[in-house]
Amino acid sequence: MGCVTLMICQTCRKIGGESAEDDAPDAPRPGARLLAQIAAHDLPEGVQLRAVDCLSACSRGCTIALSGGPERWSYVYGDLDPDLHGTAILEGVARYAASADGLVPWRERPEIFRKHSIARLPPQS
Repeated sequence: MGCVTLMICQTCRKIGGESAEDDAPDAPRPGARLLAQIAAHDLPEGVQLRAVDCLSACSRGCTIALSGGPERWSYVYGDLDPDLHGTAILEGVARYAASADGLVPWRERPEIFRKHSIARLPPQS
């Protein structure tokens, strides 16, 4: 199955589609909060966590991306809330990591993975 990478955008200024611009300038951005929450849990086997500077989905922040190499579909999810969606993200990542091609049956995906999808990218090979 190979290694799966969960990337979390660190520059988004939105939470679940709502502006976070009123936050104090030195307050952690939503993606940084989500990264800390996810990092505090055990990741599914074969999954690595990676902070990224920008996923270019600023209007859909807080955003994440899942990639599993050239044989799997990749996904971008947005409008996430770092205080509400951490457990569901880990559940979705575990199901993605357990799949051979990155295609998790619709009904087996957590609700946020069904409703918050921004893009699905085909395998490279």
